[in-house]
Amino acid sequence: MKVTEIKYQRYTVEEARAAFGQFENAIKAAKCAEDVLKARDIFQEAIIECSTSGSLAYMRFTLDTRDEFYKGEMDYYDEVNPLIGELQVKYCDYMLSSPYRAELEKVLNPILFKSYEMAKLAHDPRNIEDEQLENSIVTEYSSLMSQMMFDYKGEKVPMTLVRGDLSASDRAVRKAAMEAIGKGLEANSEKLDDIFDRLVKVRDRQAKRLGFENYITLGYYQMNRFDYDRKMVEDFRQNVKTDLVPVISKMKNDVAKKLGIDQIMLYDNDVYSAEGNVRPMLDKDGIFEAAIKMYDAMNPEIGAFMHSMIEADAFDVESREGKWGGGYCTEFPKYKQTFILANFNGSSDDIDVVTHEFGHAFAMDQSFKDGDFELGIGGMETAECHSMSMEFLSWKYMDKFFEEPDKYKLKHVCDSLSFIPYGVIVDEFQHVVYENPELTPAQRNEEWNKLEKKYRPYLSTEGIPYIENGTRWQYQMHIYERPFYYIDYCLAQTVALGFLVESRKDYADALSRYVTFAKAGGTKLFSALVKDANIANPFGKGTLCGVASEITKVLEELGG
Repeated sequence: MKVTEIKYQRYTVEEARAAFGQFENAIKAAKCAEDVLKARDIFQEAIIECSTSGSLAYMRFTLDTRDEFYKGEMDYYDEVNPLIGELQVKYCDYMLSSPYRAELEKVLNPILFKSYEMAKLAHDPRNIEDEQLENSIVTEYSSLMSQMMFDYKGEKVPMTLVRGDLSASDRAVRKAAMEAIGKGLEANSEKLDDIFDRLVKVRDRQAKRLGFENYITLGYYQMNRFDYDRKMVEDFRQNVKTDLVPVISKMKNDVAKKLGIDQIMLYDNDVYSAEGNVRPMLDKDGIFEAAIKMYDAMNPEIGAFMHSMIEADAFDVESREGKWGGGYCTEFPKYKQTFILANFNGSSDDIDVVTHEFGHAFAMDQSFKDGDFELGIGGMETAECHSMSMEFLSWKYMDKFFEEPDKYKLKHVCDSLSFIPYGVIVDEFQHVVYENPELTPAQRNEEWNKLEKKYRPYLSTEGIPYIENGTRWQYQMHIYERPFYYIDYCLAQTVALGFLVESRKDYADALSRYVTFAKAGGTKLFSALVKDANIANPFGKGTLCGVASEITKVLEELGG
């Protein structure tokens, strides 16, 4: 079945309540662990229906955020998802308090019970109204960013197309693109500040109702994060500053010399040679033809999955007005189908889409085969390992996409390494904001600029309209939509660079370890998965030093 042929039908809160009632009656009447598992199946089937309907509505909303029908469906789910979430917490309570729990823990993965406990910690019925409000504000932000148009080259275009020129060889073009972004954001500054201010306050209220000092604790619980804590994240950020920032600063200074400039500006950050970044030699159709050949050659199972994605029309990659401006991979579990949305702009980012998002999709598909729906593909840090590692495992085939593949590899590895300091800026910024919810918009921007100096001392935004005020964060959608998610990209990037290093030693072995990692999904914690793959744990002492050393060798080989 093609994705466009999947029939959408709203899943109602009434249906969820009816299913929960059936589950509740069955689990109360349970005479053994087997009866509990049968009761669990009733509720899980309902949640699969709910998840599928919600994902379909979201997907179709993001294809055109101006669509009034799907905007209405998003408004509906914004309102009822907290109510359904309350049912899920009650379900967790029944599973935790079952008299047959000891027997259940022999059958079900222990991780499930940890997640049940965390779900209870993150929820209070008194927060439902504010959870609904939070959802609606996030949708408001998504709609604003998707429909925001920027004056550029005499036309009004989406940000995704403007950002494509940030990798142009002509510095004047890059500067013009960044200035257009700054001016476009400034025209919407009051809305952007107001939306974020409301989000901070509504999240802070929810946390304080639960007795937490601030939203940070609740945010970690909502991320279902129990394999590492705030202190470990703080240590990771410090290691980035100590072990990576000096290496990246030197790399960027070397780039500045190649570009013949004294100072790397924000609009220079994505460029690594005076000729500009390499661009794909193929159009959209050519990219997909090459991707099919790549995955067929990589691994028969991976190739077969790519063919199934193409046959299902499970990609939408053309940028257009009204379309959500980012990229994602989602799933429709009832149909065991994945879907990828992106916005091609002619840059090398287009290739990253068919590797990064495809890595997500492959792991999701593995979880459909014999996985537990509740376990899924694991935490966000695990999920991002699937995608970022696939980017590097695709290096072997980059000659299918670029006339000069080594130039792509150089840009890719430089971007990947220098992404980590940016990622920890996003993470620390959110910690500062939620520790100090009373900060004004100007004070938040000031905090952002302090963090830029701390983690990216080689970079300047001086003179860039609006952006120089410390507002780069306003078009980082995760900051509004998914608090505390972004550090997971940093952890996963570290793991992915480890897979790159291993693939250069023995490609077949590294690919095999990656496939095993992806197939394990959420059945193991992140730390165990990384250990099993024989990749250094991002939190390990000296890991980032080791990464910097190994990637410096790669840079030297590629002429960086």
